Amino acid sequence: MSTHREIEDPLSNSANIHLQRLLAESIEEPWFLSVYRNIRDILAPQKLPPLIVTSRPVEVADIWGLYGRRRESGLLSLAVHGCAVTLLFTALSNHTVQKTMKRAGRLIVPNLADYMPAARKAKEDGGGGGDGSPAPASRGRAPKFALRQFVPPAAVINNPDPKLLLEPTLIGPPDVQLPSNNMAVWGDPLARLGPPSNGPGSGGGIGPGNGGGIGPGDGPGLGPGHGGGISGNVYGPGGGVSAPTVRYKIEPEYSEEARKAKYSGTVLLSIEVDPSGRARNVSVIKGVGLGLDEKAIEAVNKWRFNPGLKDGKPVTVRAQVEVNFRLL
Repeated sequence: MSTHREIEDPLSNSANIHLQRLLAESIEEPWFLSVYRNIRDILAPQKLPPLIVTSRPVEVADIWGLYGRRRESGLLSLAVHGCAVTLLFTALSNHTVQKTMKRAGRLIVPNLADYMPAARKAKEDGGGGGDGSPAPASRGRAPKFALRQFVPPAAVINNPDPKLLLEPTLIGPPDVQLPSNNMAVWGDPLARLGPPSNGPGSGGGIGPGNGGGIGPGDGPGLGPGHGGGISGNVYGPGGGVSAPTVRYKIEPEYSEEARKAKYSGTVLLSIEVDPSGRARNVSVIKGVGLGLDEKAIEAVNKWRFNPGLKDGKPVTVRAQVEVNFRLL
């Protein structure tokens, strides 16, 4: 009677061993064991044996001493630099080289006069206006200059309720500083005080002229000229122009507000002294308030000056004056 004995396949055994190795050997430990182990390591850490160092330092070559230091190298470098400097000075001191350098470095300034627009004389500029009023133009503040004029200035507005409100302007360079008298109404800065009036001129504007400007001229500018801008040659001291000097002055009066406040200060004014020695176009550069600025302008308008001279002739010169207010 024969018996049947099962023979194990070695390949199947090796596969089972391989699968067993892929499985985790044990399940993750409980959290309380992990906490216990961490606390134990903090309170009573395990002592390790001392570290034994078996390495030894090895001497290496000095990288900075690769080429060494030789006296011959320093002498050679000094000789090369000396020869270069000597050659440079020798070349620059040669007359031929100097002439060549002058010809090469000469600047040629082109004549651009034919391409530059001719500047107009200031006395030709100006403007005027009015609306046929019988009264002369009233004094006031001139509007600023602009390149276009949509609305001419007016001391008396005939249409109090316009559909489109625009700020009045004069035609001229926008960077030109206009004479200012710190008044709140439009008018001719050089006119006398009086009731509001646009003047007997025509074409809009203010004055006895024509053209939508201010003054006795024609055009949208300011002054007795025409074509826009502002008339009159105004010089600054220097360059052959002497500065005006004070010939007669009066002390300014104190305002009631400043007197009650016992306030003292200095007002800085910008003025133009005309050939007759009178101040015009007075404006405040640095004021102190409390009514003292107006009192300073009122006093300077009564001063008399020795006008500035250009080529021996009196001209209008711009200057600055200080008016001091001191309580005794």
